[in-house]
Amino acid sequence: MGSVPTADELLSPTTVLDLAERLRLAGTPCPRVAGVAGALDGVALAGRTRLVADAVLADLPEDWSAFEAVLLAALTDPGFGGWAVWPLSEALAARAASTGRVREGLAVLAALTGRLTGEFALRTFLLADLGTTLEVALAWTASPDEHVRRLASEGTRPFLPWGRRVPGLTAEPGRALPVLEALRADESEYVRRSVANHLNDVSRLDPALVVDVAGRWLAAPAPTTPRLVRHALRTLVKRGDPGALGLLGYGAAEVEVGGPVLTRAEVRFGGELEFTAEVVNRGREAARLAIDYAVHYVKADGSRTPKVFKLTTRVLEPGERALLTKRHPFREITTRRHHAGTHAVELQVNGVRHGLTEFTLTGLPGPRAVVRGAAPGATAEAAAPSATPDTTGPGTGPGAGAGAGTGAGAGVGAGLAAEVTRT
Repeated sequence: MGSVPTADELLSPTTVLDLAERLRLAGTPCPRVAGVAGALDGVALAGRTRLVADAVLADLPEDWSAFEAVLLAALTDPGFGGWAVWPLSEALAARAASTGRVREGLAVLAALTGRLTGEFALRTFLLADLGTTLEVALAWTASPDEHVRRLASEGTRPFLPWGRRVPGLTAEPGRALPVLEALRADESEYVRRSVANHLNDVSRLDPALVVDVAGRWLAAPAPTTPRLVRHALRTLVKRGDPGALGLLGYGAAEVEVGGPVLTRAEVRFGGELEFTAEVVNRGREAARLAIDYAVHYVKADGSRTPKVFKLTTRVLEPGERALLTKRHPFREITTRRHHAGTHAVELQVNGVRHGLTEFTLTGLPGPRAVVRGAAPGATAEAAAPSATPDTTGPGTGPGAGAGAGTGAGAGVGAGLAAEVTRT
């Protein structure tokens, strides 16, 4: 894995000074924005975003029309873009929400999003006026710009990585489904990937709804629909949801499972758990199998919690057997806190668990500070999200980061900081 860029590489003093100059050329001197460039040392990305956004709000006119005119003038420069757009979009959302100019602000956000992304700023609009924002997002699905179409799906995800949680979207998971319906056969893989991730988010809240939607889409598919649905159902498949498994062709199967058989019953931290297993089709017909495995990790209180990992898919004829081997690493990562003790592993075949087998994890290092959601060794400043985040998970899930708010404009750039955890 390559190194994670630092906050200074993403939102550096040079970047901030360049933003101040571009806004000056667009019609407004920005001494406060320029001044922030000298106050970024030691400040993480989320803090930098808030500082710059607040400075933009202080420098630009309070009147909405004048504020909007400066941003639109800046956008006439085709070279304007990059990470400076993030705090600018946060300032835009805060000003539009506070002045009741939601529709006008969303129009400017659509123009900005192709320069980096507007998905995080869209959360402020959703919190300020959910109905209007979703109405505009649905209209965006007809945009000729794939960045705007993706914004409609990505920015309205219930669990947008690094984004603030929007209670209206989690309380009513299907609220943004019209957006997904409009984009499910989009010509852009970039957009369709977002649709799949959005539907996967919904599956965490309402599995039956997602199974119903996926079933309808598969009944009248575009050529790209099967791949999209497989990605959208990944969480439900790992959970062993029979409806999701059935849609993908993994129905009830008469199988005999041997194992997992461990190479050794003790795994030292930094090493690997190695196991073998055998699956035999004892039925009278060919069996389509999704074969996964679950590792039951020890928690701080001594209890265990399972996490399912993909292993393979197979089609076995009657009497046919599959011999499986897997090595699962136990090393320092930033999305899990490991604890010594008795862990376990088991197979999962078409959602059914088999053969719980225990092993002991030893040799863990002493306490150290890590950053959830960043690469090993990254600092808090380094934990910057991608402009096109793909999945949710520990450290990048709903409301991740310090300062996450739930009100419109609650902390410009809120919810963007890395979480530093003692392990």
